[in-house]
Amino acid sequence: MQQHCGEVTRVEHATAGINSAFAATLHTTGGPVFCKATTDPTSAMHRTEVQVAPFLPAVAPRLLWNVEVDGWLLLGFTHAAGQHADLSPHSPDLALVGEGVSTLANELTPCPPVQVPALADKLTRVAPWRRLRHNPPEDMDQWARERFDEFVTREALVTEAVRGDTLAHTDLHPLNILVSNTAHVIDWAWAQRAAVWVDTAYLVPRLIAAGHEPADAEQWASGLPTWSKASPEEITAFATTIYGWWEWLRVQYPAPHRARLAETARTWAEHRLQAT
Repeated sequence: MQQHCGEVTRVEHATAGINSAFAATLHTTGGPVFCKATTDPTSAMHRTEVQVAPFLPAVAPRLLWNVEVDGWLLLGFTHAAGQHADLSPHSPDLALVGEGVSTLANELTPCPPVQVPALADKLTRVAPWRRLRHNPPEDMDQWARERFDEFVTREALVTEAVRGDTLAHTDLHPLNILVSNTAHVIDWAWAQRAAVWVDTAYLVPRLIAAGHEPADAEQWASGLPTWSKASPEEITAFATTIYGWWEWLRVQYPAPHRARLAETARTWAEHRLQAT
């Protein structure tokens, strides 16, 4: 590896992220490099990053090299300086994040010639509300239980609504956005082909989690040109489907952060349903 980046003088391990066996900033004689690695060379997530990296605009770190050795797949990226984005109300980071998301939408539409999954196909395959209706979790309250049929219907609508020809990140949250004098969008492991408005919509529940009221989060999103590409009905269907997605993950793979995300997504879904 050192033949690609120079002698490593110090290793600064990343304090966030769970998808790599190794993730750290390598301080080298050639300058800092961010390296992530997996012990599973067939890892679809890491292979996706290698595939899409050559097509990403400057908003994303550049892939410098990828190496396979002794059962490891290692990826080296230009080091993106900055702090994790602050998405709370009145944060100065919000404008930079909006600019970054808009740049990605502009430069990654049409989708580059990469073999990535279609978000619509993924949602169709998982169909979280159909699964939850078939086997409701014991702790699901009456409000959600009474809306199973409606949510399944909206879920079917959104699988068509998210079809599009944009290379979307689909996992935008503060840990994947580094801000200095600009915003850098990192970790493209879940890149998928989708509608141009999808990444903007994915940010809405993250804004709610950061302290925004749902209407205020949507107001921020409406300031980006991509938001208007979806109809109000499609946004509502997306919100309820995201709630189902996180609720299904909470049940299938319990973790504190998934429970919080499910609750946040429900808050957005309730807002959308009240609004319509």
